[in-house]
Amino acid sequence: MTVEAEAGRLKTEADEPGWEVDPDDEWGVAVITTVGRQLKLRREAVGMRAGEFGRTVGYGEDMVYKIEGGKRIPRQEYLDRADEVLSAGGLIAAAWEDVKKVRYPKKVRELGKLEAKAVEIGIYECNSVHGLLQTPEHARALMGAAQPPYSSDDVERMVAARLARQTVFERDPAPSIHFVLEETPLRRPVGGTMVWQRQLERLLEVGRLNHVTLQVMPTNTDAHPGVDGKIELLKFPDGTAVGRSDGAFNGRPTAEPRDLRILELRYGTIRAQALPPRESLAFIEQLLGET
Repeated sequence: MTVEAEAGRLKTEADEPGWEVDPDDEWGVAVITTVGRQLKLRREAVGMRAGEFGRTVGYGEDMVYKIEGGKRIPRQEYLDRADEVLSAGGLIAAAWEDVKKVRYPKKVRELGKLEAKAVEIGIYECNSVHGLLQTPEHARALMGAAQPPYSSDDVERMVAARLARQTVFERDPAPSIHFVLEETPLRRPVGGTMVWQRQLERLLEVGRLNHVTLQVMPTNTDAHPGVDGKIELLKFPDGTAVGRSDGAFNGRPTAEPRDLRILELRYGTIRAQALPPRESLAFIEQLLGET
């Protein structure tokens, strides 16, 4: 096999989009820089050049330098393979526990942390299917339609981050989750017919979970408190809560009791005006039958 052919099999940035380090994420930069430095020191300690090491673990030399320089986030399999090659006794592989915590953008991590702690989650979404409910294909199509456009790397990273938040459905004990979705976004065939069908199927799957309530706000209803934008309410085991709304408090999260009462009143009114859960699932089944 020629050198060119062998190099062609090595993973490059194009093979792993979305694994760049966000320079504004100080903690993320610190973690990835430290891991990269340890990788470089151990590689040099055994006398391996970057190119040789890269060929051994299946990555291009440029990717090795970027990972060691704290510019790229290493995947778990990279760390596992590096641990074997450098005979690190599990120390390098163990770094994944720190790396995976900064794998996703800072804002998504913060939201994910709150969702992971909440015992009750209430969401009203008016312009699209909520991120916790999106299939990978639907999320990718939405992000790919942004203007100005995101890079392919950014799209893949954001899709992965969005899907990671969906582990909230797998928690034990499970939180109580309430969704209210507007009818119009459910009728929009984002990504084409097949992607749209799978998204509707996903809504039915989640809506049938015993700890999830999913309601649809029909288009032919009267005006309601959600016309200003989406609403999110998170309640925690200690009795505290956090909420936000596009149309209140400058869109910023709030934990003030007075603000939360306002959001709860609005959300309660929205739920009362939406179709009941059983009728909502029947409505989605009807949409699916029309695709």
